[in-house]
Amino acid sequence: MQILGISAFYHDSAAALVRDGEIIAAAQEERFSRKKHDSRFPHHAIEYCLRQAGSAMEQVDHVVFYDKPFLKFERLVETYLSMAPKGFSSFRMAMPLWVREKLFQKDLLRDELRKYSASFDERKLLFTEHHVSHAASAFYPSPFEEALVLTMDGVGEWTTTSLGIGRGNTLQMVKEIHFPHSLGLLYSAFTYYTGFRVNSGEYKLMGLAPYGEPKYVTKILDTLVDLKPDGSFRLNQEYFDYCTGLTMTNRKFDQLFGAPARKPSELLTQVHMDLAASIQEVLNQVVLRLAGALVKETGIRNLCLAGGVALNCVANGKLLRSGVCDGLWIQPAAGDAGGALGAALEGYYGFEHQPRTIAKNGRDSMQGSYLGPSFSQSDIETRLRAAGAKFQSVDDATLVRLCAEALQQQKALGWFQGRMEFGPRALGGRSILGDARSPQMQSVLNLKVKFRESFRPFAPSVLREDVGEYFELDGDSPYMLLVADVVPKRRRTMTAEEERLFGIEKLNVPRSDIPAVTHVDYSARIQTVHQETNPRYYALIAEFKRLTGCPVIVNTSFNVRGEPIVGTPEDAFRCFMGTGIETLAVGNCFLRKEDQDPSLKLDYTSAFELD
Repeated sequence: MQILGISAFYHDSAAALVRDGEIIAAAQEERFSRKKHDSRFPHHAIEYCLRQAGSAMEQVDHVVFYDKPFLKFERLVETYLSMAPKGFSSFRMAMPLWVREKLFQKDLLRDELRKYSASFDERKLLFTEHHVSHAASAFYPSPFEEALVLTMDGVGEWTTTSLGIGRGNTLQMVKEIHFPHSLGLLYSAFTYYTGFRVNSGEYKLMGLAPYGEPKYVTKILDTLVDLKPDGSFRLNQEYFDYCTGLTMTNRKFDQLFGAPARKPSELLTQVHMDLAASIQEVLNQVVLRLAGALVKETGIRNLCLAGGVALNCVANGKLLRSGVCDGLWIQPAAGDAGGALGAALEGYYGFEHQPRTIAKNGRDSMQGSYLGPSFSQSDIETRLRAAGAKFQSVDDATLVRLCAEALQQQKALGWFQGRMEFGPRALGGRSILGDARSPQMQSVLNLKVKFRESFRPFAPSVLREDVGEYFELDGDSPYMLLVADVVPKRRRTMTAEEERLFGIEKLNVPRSDIPAVTHVDYSARIQTVHQETNPRYYALIAEFKRLTGCPVIVNTSFNVRGEPIVGTPEDAFRCFMGTGIETLAVGNCFLRKEDQDPSLKLDYTSAFELD
């Protein structure tokens, strides 16, 4: 049985295909279209999934869409009616699009699917609720027979936060918090207020938080958020504008914090850093209280997470260390893209009631999240030659040695290997790599390679068996979704003068013997690398360890700011030629910047709209 899942028409559209319970393929449309957060119908992603499965649309048993448009329309209309006449201009802007397209999404989906098969039977088209899709994406691939499933995001149809209980091949949704009370929208409101883009800048807010002090926690909890003992919450709508307006916050919010929202072009100040630290602490408290109350109420001590809030790896790390639950598993594509996978899995288990098999080795069924396209060596060589690249083709051992030596020489390395990752994190398939021991590497990668804000931290990739030697983490973190501190023995003692630094002044002070991946609060967003799921990436880090004694390297996504992660060898070569990356490995092809035709150099600084 084959089930195709689709998410589309909001942001991060994607497709996923499940065959007899096995995840065959999953990918975001943006990787093919090169439009960041592409929300359009995922034609390219569907074509890839069918191609990877060796199937045609006629062989697909069901196509499942990840939410229910009529319920979303109901929420929109009821919200506007309850607050009328406020928000009429926003209502007037939204209605034509809904009436023209979104209200008749079933017809639109049927017509799009008939481009793959003229005889597509619309009875094969199913719909599941948004948070059910999130919950299914979290529970069914998890290593648990039984688990609580907590989903948290901005909003689906009505739901913003939900609890499900998964057992075997069943998933029962038991509790919900409804719009406009949303943890995701609360965090996005502060994202907007501090001058970052909603739905893409939330991770910047998380990265900014360690530069600040949580001075506004009490003000937030006293004025904006009514947090109950069981973790449920309500937001004071007097301070927000997202229900009926065109912005996230309003003038009363500005008055509460003493200034209007920061414009993206304006400098970040200590106040913005303190606001980031404060809302991060509030988020931590809500997530911990929610999870703790649910575990206590049900007695179930395994927990699965999905929804956009589950990408907040700081809160996830706090949750793991709290001891609230025994097992924690987070869907690597926790945002809306992962809804496509959840829809496919819900189709297989929820609609068709098929049996579920859990891996006996305790691993999940996400295959390291390496679910996207790969390219053969001959195809890579053909594509690179057509792009004008100069390269040498080498065997596996030579490639690993050349790349490890480049890292040892503190060169930035583009790394394009195997299947592309599904989800927002680069996990050693489409990555830019660097030497974690270098005090300059964080700054160099931010400013000369990624063209992004200097305060942004980078993640470490570490061999799984060595993680405890460097980080306060005793377990797996294969999807870069957990933050933990560098162990004390690896930290550098600060001078009295350095301790007195505030805010962004802290940026260039090395804090450990792996300074390129140690944030200003000694934390790191960790990826443990496993030989079973990515043997070539594991071999590279193992060789780097042999050369340097250090099993930790810098790993960041292979793209520049505003660009989707590279999807093809040509994308990788263009990014290589438009940035300060000095070396590139695509399959078994190794490239050096100095060998390339200078006329192919690109100006990437303005190639993409900034996020």
